[in-house]
Amino acid sequence: MTEPLADLSPIEARLLGVLIEKERTTPDAYPLTLNSLTAGCNQKTSRDPVMNLDEAEVQAALETLRRRNLVLETYGASGRVLRYAHNFTKTYGLPGPMVPLLAVLVLRGPQTASELRANCERLHRFADASAVAAYLEELAGRPQALAVQLPRQPGAREPRWAHQLCGTVDLTAPQASAAPASGLEARVAALENEVAELRQKLQDLLDSLA
Repeated sequence: MTEPLADLSPIEARLLGVLIEKERTTPDAYPLTLNSLTAGCNQKTSRDPVMNLDEAEVQAALETLRRRNLVLETYGASGRVLRYAHNFTKTYGLPGPMVPLLAVLVLRGPQTASELRANCERLHRFADASAVAAYLEELAGRPQALAVQLPRQPGAREPRWAHQLCGTVDLTAPQASAAPASGLEARVAALENEVAELRQKLQDLLDSLA
């Protein structure tokens, strides 16, 4: 019987989100080394909240995820450096498009269906926001809901959604409003993300040569 998923710690959820993201955005560097995974968790862009984890914290969370069969260890082709891959999709049997949606919610916090469609672009291309909403509703309708629609904020055109991998979201608690990013801010964030990924690739190369 599958172990309940919605009791992950924020660090465990962040690790899974990073592994899912990097599997799709930097497949040549995946599975990830401990160093690369820690760097992905601590990125300053495309992360909400921003974390500052050390390798000991990441290692401890990886061990918990490994025991739950959510993370697999491998030495990859080089056989020199231990690497980590997620087993999220297989363990919980989620349809493919649901996995990037949960990953982006974990990495970037609550978002509308339109925001999720844009932020998932590099992980999975959705036809439109209604397709995203349909998958979110399916996640919310599971026996153990993995997503929840938040109360619509004053003046907002769309409601936001949140993941429930770390437990049930309190819908009565005040929700922080997300400031919309300008086009320039979005481009800068994308460039910073690409630089971070290039640095991870370089570090992985150095690790494999060590």
